[in-house]
Amino acid sequence: MTNKTSRTKMPEQAVNERIDNFLEVALGYSIAEAKQEALRCIDCKNPRCVQACPVGVKIPEFIQYILDDAFDDAFDILYEDNILPSICGRVCPQESQCEGACILGIKQEPVAIGALERFVGDHGMKNELADTKITDEKKEKIAVVGSGPAGLANAASLRKRGYDVTVFEALHDYGGVLTYGIPSFRLPKDIVRKEIQNLDDMGVKFVKNAIIGKSITIEQLKEDGYDAIFVGSGAGLPSSLGIPGENLNAVYYANEFLTRVNLMRSNDFPKSATPIKLGDKVAVVGGGNVAMDAARTAKRIGAKEVMIIYRRDQDSLPARLEEIHHAIDEGIEMNLLYNPVEVFGENHEVKQVKCERMKLGEKDSSGRRRPLPTGEYEIFDIDALIVSIGQKPNPIIKQNTLGLNTHDWGGIIVDESYQTSVEGVFAGGDAVTGAATVILAMGAGKDAAQEMHAYLEKKAK
Repeated sequence: MTNKTSRTKMPEQAVNERIDNFLEVALGYSIAEAKQEALRCIDCKNPRCVQACPVGVKIPEFIQYILDDAFDDAFDILYEDNILPSICGRVCPQESQCEGACILGIKQEPVAIGALERFVGDHGMKNELADTKITDEKKEKIAVVGSGPAGLANAASLRKRGYDVTVFEALHDYGGVLTYGIPSFRLPKDIVRKEIQNLDDMGVKFVKNAIIGKSITIEQLKEDGYDAIFVGSGAGLPSSLGIPGENLNAVYYANEFLTRVNLMRSNDFPKSATPIKLGDKVAVVGGGNVAMDAARTAKRIGAKEVMIIYRRDQDSLPARLEEIHHAIDEGIEMNLLYNPVEVFGENHEVKQVKCERMKLGEKDSSGRRRPLPTGEYEIFDIDALIVSIGQKPNPIIKQNTLGLNTHDWGGIIVDESYQTSVEGVFAGGDAVTGAATVILAMGAGKDAAQEMHAYLEKKAK
């Protein structure tokens, strides 16, 4: 029996309360709400949602277990393919992946697969259901560079096969973009820590404050006896606007700004020693999830007026619809069809940003209408500017690894087996593709692990 009612709305923290705190906005389903939503699944014979999931989660099966009140079984089958279910249930762009492929979405709203995944993941976390037992220990050593989504998925997949796995992280806390890039009101940090603890319980070793390419090189890892290496170092180098005034005080790059708040607790100043100056009026340049995160964070740490400046229209915003709606609800102003051309300052401090009005032309390679200049300008008074127009891989590993081939824009070049131009060194996630989604990075890490396993088995013969 199916129930084709409208989608079950997830409870949320009230707007007037949440803009003053960093507590999670979306509160999660109750058991009754999860079952009500699970009832909407029509259990397709050819589940397109599974095909659209980068890690191949058996979606109809775990949903059926929810209907059967078999929540432990639902977690077990979910965890087989996704080692970070509580995280993915919160931050994955389901609308363009599993939910986007849901057959129910043709005439109605698709099943809320992400919310159900979160429900099951949180059940497993609360009841410590993650299977951390390893039955077949192998002698080969694996080094994983980066503890973000790609690195964690790669480490878990290889550790499950019995390999001796060590993850090297450049910063002083683990999780990569999950920890430093996504605000707590979207992804609580205790969720990230608990997911990583499962890998620790599994026997994955973690080393922090290790900058591969500086404190340790790829060659040194090989000399230390690592039989294969996976580079999942992400895309942490921000793209700049390249306009006059970009070097003024209180011009931030979004990843720097979010790192200061997420990892260094600038929002707790003076309790923490990392202040961040914003003032009353803040402009955020960009339209993706990171831009929305930065704008909503700025609002929470005291900015009275926060605006998004984006060169296309609202239909072209690349951020998730949920994040856009949350931002608008929280009073973020959308100044669309504007492109910054110059930042003005006084005594090295930001005072204004000059923007050109844009109009939309024909569609470009992204499928969106191309923004075109109009020659008309407007100046906005601001106290701080946050730039969020994309990120690319940091060149440290490339610059310090002999023979490692990269694209002109910095992405590591790999073959169909995820192997780089250096023997025994594999790579995946944002370090290869540039900034993408958590689940795509996880899928790459997981797929690369399969290829590394095949490589090591072949090498052992």
